Amino acid sequence: MKCLAITDLFIPKDMMEKGLIQLRAAGMKVVIREWSHSDLEELQHDNLKIEQQGSEAVKLPESIYQDIEEYDVIITQFAPINENVIKQATNLKLIGVLRGGMENVHLKSATDRGIQVLNTPGRNARSVAEFTVGMILSEVRNIARSHAALKQGEWKKDFVNAEFVPELKDKTVGIIGFGNIGQLVGKLLSSFDTNIIFYDPYFQGDTVFDQVDLNTLLQRSDIVSLHGRLTEETKHMIRYKHFEMMKHTAVIINTARSGLIKEEDLIRALKNRLITGAAIDTFDDEPLDENSPFVELDNVTITAHIAGSTIDAFQNTPKKLAARILDWKENQK
Repeated sequence: MKCLAITDLFIPKDMMEKGLIQLRAAGMKVVIREWSHSDLEELQHDNLKIEQQGSEAVKLPESIYQDIEEYDVIITQFAPINENVIKQATNLKLIGVLRGGMENVHLKSATDRGIQVLNTPGRNARSVAEFTVGMILSEVRNIARSHAALKQGEWKKDFVNAEFVPELKDKTVGIIGFGNIGQLVGKLLSSFDTNIIFYDPYFQGDTVFDQVDLNTLLQRSDIVSLHGRLTEETKHMIRYKHFEMMKHTAVIINTARSGLIKEEDLIRALKNRLITGAAIDTFDDEPLDENSPFVELDNVTITAHIAGSTIDAFQNTPKKLAARILDWKENQK
């Protein structure tokens, strides 16, 4: 079998080489080509466009897909595998995606052709979960705001949430989306002696945490943390009316996808003090414009879409996917 692996700035060639060594050991011929960007910001811009608009939103250089008809397997992280590529890849049997979602693959074309699509579920679950805990603490304890004030020479202790600065013990944390990341967030936060509840209509399994409906979660939670996938069903699942349900002392955390919250409604809710604050890592338009309302708000912690960006997550992902591909290959016999 012949495999084309497409690298990018987050998973460069040497990391891909090491991660896919299992495939070469199993007799697969692996060819590695790079999707080039001038910097990470440019790559993130393309990635966000693909996440929001699908596999057809960004075109790749033809050089990446030269002789594509020779390959049985394509491996990609962010690079789009669109309808035309799948059409030209006449020998293609498998598409491997180095991420939890598959937004960059034209799934209908793959399905119509009988091409298997494998992703890497949970590949950055720990990265995002740990970051989420950091965002919660930063927002409710004013860590980022105090840092910013000191950088400006101001010894500041009076913040917008001064009346509501809590300890996490006995607080209720509501987790929306209870997959790999949401479950790990629950596990990590339970060590703070919090009460964990969650909403996920697709969850099946055993857990010590209480499953509730969305409205109940929003009404009961002191902290709401989003960890769902962005689909037509979940787009803008949190709107202004939902902020009206929440405690005015509550905060909301989004380290998942910006589209889960209607952004203009979140900004309005923060301006009107419907809730105490928010911590946001992902935005409708990235990079965030310097004139964005988020920059001016005094009750939000903002970061530059970095929740899943750890060296451990990127290094381990090709290894995890390679193992899944070998299992698939074994089952083809």
